[in-house]
Amino acid sequence: MNRQKILVWDIPLRIFHWLLAISFAGAFLTAESERWRNVHVAFGYTMLGLIVFRAFWAIAGTRYARFSAFAFGPRRVLSYLRSLITFTPQHYVGHNPAGSWAIYALVALTITAGLTGYMTFNEIGGHWLEDAHEAAANALLTVVIVHIAGVVVSSIVHRENLVRAMLTGYKSGTAGEGIRYRHRAVAAVVLVTVAAFWFGGTDALTGPNVHTSVATHDAAHEHHR
Repeated sequence: MNRQKILVWDIPLRIFHWLLAISFAGAFLTAESERWRNVHVAFGYTMLGLIVFRAFWAIAGTRYARFSAFAFGPRRVLSYLRSLITFTPQHYVGHNPAGSWAIYALVALTITAGLTGYMTFNEIGGHWLEDAHEAAANALLTVVIVHIAGVVVSSIVHRENLVRAMLTGYKSGTAGEGIRYRHRAVAAVVLVTVAAFWFGGTDALTGPNVHTSVATHDAAHEHHR
């Protein structure tokens, strides 16, 4: 079978992937800082918004972005993992079964971390929500690390750079397996929406509580001194 470079990942999917990665990294790195709390919250809102878009794109997106393209059961996952161990890897043009389950976990934990974070920030519920938020964030970090490790292993076993594929959109396959449209307009809407939120809407969502918490933190610090 003649294999060649084919377009697999449309631009909106790639934009979602990298914006989510950047947002998670930013949220995790700013989690313990009162002075950066507004940035932390903005990253969290961005992640939730991206998940909403991904749910829409799992229905309306291109072939490999749709939920139907990565709805694998446990047997398919075990079969795929077994093929990696025995060095007879099963090739999937889109998401492989193990990767699909990582997506489910990432989405579920992002929603959990986002909602508990929102409730904690707005003082809805008790102290247990803060613990739940931290636990969800740590679990999300674990899944991200496992996901990265899986990408590295799959890239080596399949002899295909999966990170580069998520940057360029191209993977190895046959001509008939590729997608036709990149959906640049949809990608532009996603980028503009995120940029508009970051440069125009974050103050309205995070300003008052953040300023109060920072002022309280500074006052407590000065009293302690």
